[in-house]
Amino acid sequence: MTQEEIRKILHVGVLLSSERDLDRLLERILSSVMELAHCDAGTLYLLDGDALRFRIMRNDTLKVRSGGDGTLPDLPPVPLSPENVCARALLEGRTIHVADVTHSPDYDFSGSARYDAMTGYRTRSMLAVPMRSRTGEALGALQLINAVDRDGNVGPFSREMALVLESVASQAAITLQNVRYIQEIQELFRSFVRAMSSAIDERSPYNGSHTRHMAAYGERFLDYLNAQAGRSEPPFPPRRREELIMSVWLHDIGKLVIPLEVMDKPARLLPEQHSAFLHRMERIRLLGEIDALSGRDVDPDRLARETREAEALAEAADTAGFVTDEMLAALERLAGRTYRDRDGQEQPWLTPEEHAMLSIRKGTLSDRERETIQSHAVMTDKLLSQIRFSPELSHVREWAAGHHEFLDGSGYPKHLSGEDVPIEVRIITILDIFDALTAGDRPYKPGMSPERALSILDAMANKEGKLDPDLVRLFAESRCWETGT
Repeated sequence: MTQEEIRKILHVGVLLSSERDLDRLLERILSSVMELAHCDAGTLYLLDGDALRFRIMRNDTLKVRSGGDGTLPDLPPVPLSPENVCARALLEGRTIHVADVTHSPDYDFSGSARYDAMTGYRTRSMLAVPMRSRTGEALGALQLINAVDRDGNVGPFSREMALVLESVASQAAITLQNVRYIQEIQELFRSFVRAMSSAIDERSPYNGSHTRHMAAYGERFLDYLNAQAGRSEPPFPPRRREELIMSVWLHDIGKLVIPLEVMDKPARLLPEQHSAFLHRMERIRLLGEIDALSGRDVDPDRLARETREAEALAEAADTAGFVTDEMLAALERLAGRTYRDRDGQEQPWLTPEEHAMLSIRKGTLSDRERETIQSHAVMTDKLLSQIRFSPELSHVREWAAGHHEFLDGSGYPKHLSGEDVPIEVRIITILDIFDALTAGDRPYKPGMSPERALSILDAMANKEGKLDPDLVRLFAESRCWETGT
């Protein structure tokens, strides 16, 4: 064996041990062993159930390259039976030499014969090398065709080269198994993240599809941004894209610790506050009737009418999209009214807390409740700090926790501004706001049309300076919220 061949063998080992993408790894395995064996064609099979499936095919004479990009060669699988050379090599765990397929009655070469008849190729020598893990698990097989000498003549594979290829195939099998383990672990983590996200959304009868929508919009939007780059380097290659989408899935994990009565609050008054107010109005009516029967100067009919009006006012303010000045004035007058209870103590028709809640101009949350809701971003950061992310996902915590930051510094929790807000956070923020505006399952407002939501995003970007104008424009152009985009 020459020094150059030894160098190539060592280089193959380095290449295989450094590759983590399964398709590229399979392609490298086949290309490397074909180069070492000086052969014209080869196929890499992976075991799938009771058959070997084609994953990579290469034929230099015919200039055929198939597989390696995630697509599979369009060929039927090879049954795992001893009549097939590659299958027997895997079944028996040994390398099989065939000097000339036309003079080897022990194996079924009908497939090769049909291929040769269709293409005009001439299959002669063959070498089948099994791929097994260090524990003996069958993974697949390498089938090499037509060894070529220095003069370009086709002949049998040498015994010495077979030993080299067995060593390389063994190392390749270990690397392949490791890559599969990594993929399985990654998919396990992704599944866990999706399960956690579903738990967050399903915890509430409202907002049940929020994160799933954001992830779907986000994937299509990133694909759109990559497509806009044309032949240039895409802004979101696979690893960065994966990291951002993972951040989307985890952005609301902090809501796991937010009380449901705050997170799902459909009206300004809590249910128990609403019941207490209605019970008080009923008590006032009953006390009025008692006073009238006792001969006191009370008009029970008028009192009944006024309490009904108070109930209608409270109901209107409780669920209003916006509390008007007229409603605020009426609430102020109602808060000033009092009655005497059975003990003669003066009590308000509307308690100070009820008055404060019903007087919230927009939305259903008090300042304290809003702070509680906003704390979910801090809790997202705190919860994600407990996860040891891989280097490929090292920004997930930062991007997920920052999804309420604005470019003008008015966001939360860190009040970042300008260039301190990463582009990934800007994208997640746009996705979050858009879905919140268009969602039809929110308890405090009806969903609006995409065009109306886009106009609000545009105003937030170009008038208020909160969002990135270029990203908002590209988001609108992408139509990524539409099915099939």
